[in-house]
Amino acid sequence: MELFTVLCLLPLPLFYLFFLLWKLVDQWRGQTLYIMDYELFKPSDDRKLNTDFCGQIIRRNENLGIEEYKFLLRTIVNSGIGEDTYAPENVIAGREKYPPFVDALSEMDEFFFDTLDKLFAKSGVSPSDIDILVLNVSMLSPSPSLTARIVNHYKMKEGIKTFNLSGMGCSASLVSVDLVRNLFKSYKNVYAIVLTTESMGPNWYLGSDRSMMLTNCLFRTGGCTMLLTNKSALKHQAKFKLKCLVRTHHGASDDAYQCCIQKDDQQGYKGFYLSKYLTKAATRAFVDNLRELAPKVLPLRELLRYIIVSRIRSKNSSSTSSGGKAGVNFKAGVDHFCIHAGGVAVIDGVGRSLELSQFDLEPTRMTLFRFGNTSASSLWYVLGYMEAKKRLKKGDRLMMISFGAGFKCNSCLWEVVRDLDDGNVWKDSLSNYPPKTLTSPFMEKYGWLLEENADAILKMNGGLLP
Repeated sequence: MELFTVLCLLPLPLFYLFFLLWKLVDQWRGQTLYIMDYELFKPSDDRKLNTDFCGQIIRRNENLGIEEYKFLLRTIVNSGIGEDTYAPENVIAGREKYPPFVDALSEMDEFFFDTLDKLFAKSGVSPSDIDILVLNVSMLSPSPSLTARIVNHYKMKEGIKTFNLSGMGCSASLVSVDLVRNLFKSYKNVYAIVLTTESMGPNWYLGSDRSMMLTNCLFRTGGCTMLLTNKSALKHQAKFKLKCLVRTHHGASDDAYQCCIQKDDQQGYKGFYLSKYLTKAATRAFVDNLRELAPKVLPLRELLRYIIVSRIRSKNSSSTSSGGKAGVNFKAGVDHFCIHAGGVAVIDGVGRSLELSQFDLEPTRMTLFRFGNTSASSLWYVLGYMEAKKRLKKGDRLMMISFGAGFKCNSCLWEVVRDLDDGNVWKDSLSNYPPKTLTSPFMEKYGWLLEENADAILKMNGGLLP
């Protein structure tokens, strides 16, 4: 039986004593983990996927017709994504059909060495000081590993512990942090590097299956590199301290396992399939994750309120039949929410479940609009937005919530160690966010596709977008 359920069944005096004891034990078991700094990846401006570039890429796909064009237009217009997101170099250059292997490695190198060089320079930590190196890239796993590639480039020490995670999906960055947290139990006074990104270049979908075309509309190039430590002497220099981390995995369910999966379509084109069960799988994983997370992050008064209200309503049949739920107020123990920028539906769903305001959701919406869904690194762009906007003050508590294939929901709580105001990759355009309206330029240019004469226009142009 889960801890939260056990607590709810106890008489209130016993609940109070048990809760205090559990908190003490949990803190004693917990390991110190600090984020000293992090570096977000920002590709060059010639990699931006504006409306014209998107049109060029779509024209190159010979498998698309009028109905597919309409579907793509509706999807991108409703996606919450703007014109400043980034695509991999091989897609911009038109090599998405037969990308050479060197393109995949170049895409990784660009992110690795840009962010690592900047992170080492900012922190003053040398590559030779790193004791643990963890990397998560879901859809690229070469040999030698990508971590070995980094170790070779920086000539890191022979005793470094390296871990190369693949196939972990959009929630992989918190899996990486959890791995470091557990390693810190065995290795004291050490530095760790976590890199989180995704291989987009070799995985651009070229078919016409609508459930697989969605990924081209949502996923974009991005990444984040973090410097972590368990050195208590450095705690005042750190940015964040990990308070707790909860991982939920529903892979035993066939529906959950298959709702977000890489496979070939009927024409033999490889892509990432998103089923209609995805929303239900995410909801179930989210609920189970929050049930375990709640007693770790909420103050005693909120848990007591929830238990009392729940008991009153359970005894009052008329109140139960009338509707309302005795929901847990996570804002009682959390100041900021970093939600995976997986799409508008994800953001809206989490927002409704946690009763978040538009101010709470703004960092995630702006991340989706500016950078798109950058997979496992999206959480850190949301965090970067909060820091650039000077929202993060010493003592604030910040919750991260991520979803990923498998199906997984991972969450954690950070404490802000000091006031933060680094502009990071947002600094050049921060004054533009949030815009008054999130309008889509795609409708202005391609809205005619939804008109009655769209078929005739396409036939005049040989079946391609003009």
